[in-house]
Amino acid sequence: MAEFTLELNDDQKQVKEWLHGFAADVIRPAAAEWDEREETPWPVIQEAAKVGIYSLDFYAQQFFDPTGLGIPMAMEELFWGDAGIALSIVGTGLAAVGVLANGTEEQIGTWIPQMYGDADDVKVAAFCSSEPDAGSDVASMRTRAVYDEAKDEWVLNGTKTWATNGGIANVHVVVAVVDPDIGSKGHASFIVPPGTPGLSQGQKFKKHGIRASHTAEVVLEDVRVPGHCLLGGKERLDERLARARERAKAGGERVKNAAMATFEASRPAVGAMAVGTARAAYEVALDYAKTRSQFGRPIIDNQGIAFQLADMRTRIDAARLLVWRASWMATTGKPFTSAEGSMSKLYASETARDVTAQAIQILGGNGFTREYPVERMHRDAAIYTIFEGTSEIQRLVIARTLSGVPIR
Repeated sequence: MAEFTLELNDDQKQVKEWLHGFAADVIRPAAAEWDEREETPWPVIQEAAKVGIYSLDFYAQQFFDPTGLGIPMAMEELFWGDAGIALSIVGTGLAAVGVLANGTEEQIGTWIPQMYGDADDVKVAAFCSSEPDAGSDVASMRTRAVYDEAKDEWVLNGTKTWATNGGIANVHVVVAVVDPDIGSKGHASFIVPPGTPGLSQGQKFKKHGIRASHTAEVVLEDVRVPGHCLLGGKERLDERLARARERAKAGGERVKNAAMATFEASRPAVGAMAVGTARAAYEVALDYAKTRSQFGRPIIDNQGIAFQLADMRTRIDAARLLVWRASWMATTGKPFTSAEGSMSKLYASETARDVTAQAIQILGGNGFTREYPVERMHRDAAIYTIFEGTSEIQRLVIARTLSGVPIR
């Protein structure tokens, strides 16, 4: 029987050190500038592409790590550097996961490379699900996709919001309603190829945190995409819709829709991002507490400070273990019978929010200024309890899974 261990293997350790070095040497020095500019840090993304971090090959290697720890390890190190820049580097991954979760082998091979481009001409991709009136309530989605059988094209109309890389992406993955009579079960995902007429960027949002990551509305006006841009293909869609209609008539089991499949696959990764931000703030606070003197001694000598740091580190390690467990379960095909993916995202995101706030408190007035990075880290951490399912939604998912009751 294999020995139980939580220790990374030699290959994982090398990758971790490599990513940590890039985060320390390239991402961190640029963090404050791009936060102030509130612009996509293309030079940093290009540097990541040159060294092989921003590439399909790198993410594929981490994705297929048999332990499941490749992706969370990578996310933690990059987001330890800076959340806004890191999200600009990894944001394309959500669209890629959408294709991997729902697409055919041909679609995966065709579209994912176009999402990244190459080191000389980097591209980004966008996953477009949320709408002005449909965030957590995916059943309220209004963007429609209508099949034009004569031309074998799908016609998309609607407005998406909160789209990372929305409008500036080379490839957009759009979730739309194909059968409104069966609610969220009547959704499908579509590839919108680069340069497709009718797709435009709407409002670009000025955000509280993660300012280096581009977030905008995506407007779809009679956007026509070829039939082969329906992820999974029409035959598979027709079969899925037929089953959903039958189950709806019989009051049967729930069927996962395309957007939810993507979110479920990515929640532990978001938890890992939160762990990275929390760890970064904790380290700043620890170093500060060791060097900042008040009343003739370092402030870490005071229980009030030392106990805060002890709690911060304990929560960070616990969050990481929840993330690793969920990632291992997903990779090894073990079902989330207790909503372990949502557990990891919930606990890690709230840990990041609380730990960054504690870091500001430990730094006192200095923590409230932009001279120290914990202020930025706290602003960035706020997003983790909101995007890809709010903390309230995670609790709802967990409660429903544990109880078997459709809690509302």
